[in-house]
Amino acid sequence: MQIGFKLAAEAFGPNELVRQAVRAEAAGFDFVEMSDHFHPWLDNQGHSPFVWTVLGTMAARTERIGLATGVTCPIIRYHPAIVAQAAATTALVSDGRFTLGIGSGERLNEHIVGREFPPIRVRQAMLREALEIIRLLWQGGYRSYDGRYLSLSDARVFDLPDTLPEIAVAAGGPEAAAIAAELGDGLFATEPKPELVQAYQQAGGSGPRYAEVGVAFAENERDGAAAALSTNRWSVGGWKVLSELPNPANFAAATTTVREDDILESFVCGNDPKRYVEAVREYTDAGFDRVVLMNAGPDMDAFLDFYAGELDPLLRATG
Repeated sequence: MQIGFKLAAEAFGPNELVRQAVRAEAAGFDFVEMSDHFHPWLDNQGHSPFVWTVLGTMAARTERIGLATGVTCPIIRYHPAIVAQAAATTALVSDGRFTLGIGSGERLNEHIVGREFPPIRVRQAMLREALEIIRLLWQGGYRSYDGRYLSLSDARVFDLPDTLPEIAVAAGGPEAAAIAAELGDGLFATEPKPELVQAYQQAGGSGPRYAEVGVAFAENERDGAAAALSTNRWSVGGWKVLSELPNPANFAAATTTVREDDILESFVCGNDPKRYVEAVREYTDAGFDRVVLMNAGPDMDAFLDFYAGELDPLLRATG
């Protein structure tokens, strides 16, 4: 099992994210995972820097910690050729420490280029084509591709690492899990669903399985829940909501009925290390072996100190 730390690009500026990555390495995390957004989920989060610039800076400021996107959408806002080039470059400047997390995206980020955000069956078909294009470009040489939704014309990525980045494909159901098994190197999920892991493995997938755990570290449960309610109440709505709303204002309106008690049901709040261990175990019992802690608490440095001093030894002992 490896433990990762979520870098919330919607909640912090680029320099602060780099600082947190350096601190996460010192605290003992195995990798950091950074979201790839154009907008934050809520206006009061207040940030959304360009992930590839920040990752390159993190690569220069750290030595051993893994870097990952969680996740990048390569079908509308980006063309997959750009993602192929960006990921290859990041792998080079990080000396092979980069993992490309890929998913079919959210309207929140993809509608900004003026294209229609398609239904899920079309997004998954586009995702398949995007993965095929990335794989094709990573073979080297000049490449072309004619798909139903995406195309490539006489393109070449000149700077390729000797060892290509692993691709972890986000899945919320068996169809996407099958794509992860066929065209990816790993699985990415946000819920402890053993059926996702089973679908991935039954389709032939044998790589790492990533999942995020929502936590809110604070001196007590209520303080943690209050902080998470302010900035992370969007996560309670579920993926059918997260993927479809276009702007932070819509997420604010859609979550007016979320209360602290709802947060307490979805996040591990407070400072009891046993509860954190139990939450991680729920994911490992479901078959995930790369567990990412996404802290929505009020003091990130306090959480990193807590992880280094108490939580990391416990997780290593039980992992």
